[in-house]
Amino acid sequence: MANHRCAVLGKPVAHSLSPVLHNAAYRSLKLDDWLYDKHEVGEDDLDAFLKGLDSTWAGLSLTMPLKKTIQPYGVPENLWAKELKVANTAVFDWSVAADDSAWPNGKPGIKLYNTDVIGIQLAFDHANRELGEHHTASRSGTALIIGNGNTATSALAACCMMPEIGHIVVAARHPGKNTGLKPVAEKFVNVHNPYNEIELGDDQALLEAARNATYVINTIPGHAADNVADALANAGTEPFSGLLLDVIYDPRPT
Repeated sequence: MANHRCAVLGKPVAHSLSPVLHNAAYRSLKLDDWLYDKHEVGEDDLDAFLKGLDSTWAGLSLTMPLKKTIQPYGVPENLWAKELKVANTAVFDWSVAADDSAWPNGKPGIKLYNTDVIGIQLAFDHANRELGEHHTASRSGTALIIGNGNTATSALAACCMMPEIGHIVVAARHPGKNTGLKPVAEKFVNVHNPYNEIELGDDQALLEAARNATYVINTIPGHAADNVADALANAGTEPFSGLLLDVIYDPRPT
């Protein structure tokens, strides 16, 4: 029986590999009474799910669409959870659980963390080391981010932390919808005009941004980026030299 329970929440979540990864880590660390599961929970379902938990629950991973929805329930603990108001990790502290009639088993302290930002940054650091690439802290590079949702917010923050990136282009179906992106870029990238947005359907602007990009990060789900892939595939023989990170892994392969 598991005395320590964790899970990933999201909708959809059936494709998630998080249980495989976490449970393998638990076995390796001989944490025999730990279990990691997955539950399909949408924005309207989160409140009831949280209030139904008991003290065996140690924490949660949050994926789409819950990274902002979780905010009112906890306290941001690290820089990017505070700055972006986007969290992918919730850690429960039952030692401070409060009596609350809406929470049958007590209302735990909930600490919120954003680990997406450092995860994206480290992924590019690792790829550059493997390729023998060394980028100077010149802020001369460009990043192209496809999408402008919660994951794109973390991707933008990661780009801000990479000293080789001085300009960030966001390609979105609805430019301007996420008003929090530009202020983050302007706060953390100390160059003139570090940010702009383009229409995802503007093939010419997209191709130009992709060709100039040091890094490309896709954050939109499923087949939503198929037109982008088609546009790049049909762009001719001029090579693309940047690194691509696709944060979506379903359907596979990506």
